[in-house]
Amino acid sequence: MRKIHNINSIPDEFIGDYLGKASTMFLGGAAGSEKLYINIDKIQPGAKSAKYHTHSKQEEFFIILSGNGTLRMNGEELAVSRGDFVAKPAGQGNAHQFINTGTDVLEILDIGTNETGDVVHYPDENIYYLKDQNLKFKQQDDLREWDTEPNQP
Repeated sequence: MRKIHNINSIPDEFIGDYLGKASTMFLGGAAGSEKLYINIDKIQPGAKSAKYHTHSKQEEFFIILSGNGTLRMNGEELAVSRGDFVAKPAGQGNAHQFINTGTDVLEILDIGTNETGDVVHYPDENIYYLKDQNLKFKQQDDLREWDTEPNQP
């Protein structure tokens, strides 16, 4: 039997707090969703959401529920407020980050796909994160030549 959940009674394990500057309610996880995640992100005035990043496979959709701020996306800074929404298709280099430039909490409904093999790139720091393997790499040098055969023992 399906269970109806209520946003006011989300178990603590489905609530993330990020140094008091932002929090996330993992609604999809709390309801048992497998292929989609559904989150409500709350960003305090002056704070940012996740670091500026892009996904190789994870598609995302955001709608501003309350407050106002700035969406940093693909090198642009766009003003956002209640009712604004944006889709972010996967694999197109759509780097994004929300910044609360207002005086009230910026509340965002964040919906996306859970994808295996997703690589997250953080262009400000040139970090790559392989989510499935929990591995993080910093791109320091662009390897142009490799003088050994990678498939030989």
